Amino acid sequence: MALFTSCATLTPEQKAAKEAQKAIEARQDSISHDIAVKALNDMDFVLEADRLIFKRGRPAYVSSVTNFISSVNGTTTVQVAPFNGGGPNGVGGVTVEGKASNIKVSEEKNGSYTLSMSVIGNGISAVISITVIGGTNRATAVVTPNFNSERITLEGVLHPASASSTYKGRSF
Repeated sequence: MALFTSCATLTPEQKAAKEAQKAIEARQDSISHDIAVKALNDMDFVLEADRLIFKRGRPAYVSSVTNFISSVNGTTTVQVAPFNGGGPNGVGGVTVEGKASNIKVSEEKNGSYTLSMSVIGNGISAVISITVIGGTNRATAVVTPNFNSERITLEGVLHPASASSTYKGRSF
C-alpha cells in the first residue's frame, strides 16, 4: 500500500510567496538587462559564453572564463577555447583582437537589443552581431568571418567589462 500526497495544492501563503519570488526575479532580470544594454551601448562589455554553436549546428558547452567576446577601450577581442589547455593561445583555442567599425545598435519591438560591428585586426576580419534578449542579460553573438564560411555562435551572459571574470590567452 502506498501513500500519495498532493504537492499541487499550495496554501495561500505559499502562493503569495511564490508570486513575490517571481516578481523579485523579474525585477532582477530587468535590472540586469538595463545594465547589459548600457554596457553594449558604451562598447565596454564582455559576453561570457557558456555554449558555442559551430557552423553545422553542433553545440559545445564550455567554460565562460575562457570563451568570450569583449570590447574594452576600443579593442574587440574574440576568444574561443573549446579544448582544455594547449592551442595557439595557451588555453585551448584561439584569441584574436581587432578594432571595431561600422557599429550599429538597434532595439527590437520585443525589447531585445542588437549590436552589429565589423572587426578587423591581426587574425580577424569578421562581422559580429550580438543580441541581448529582452528582459535578461542573456546574449547571443554570431561571428561571421569575411574570408570563409566558418561561422560560430557564442551564447552566454553579457556584463560590463568591470564585472567580468574572464581569462585572456595569448592573442595573434
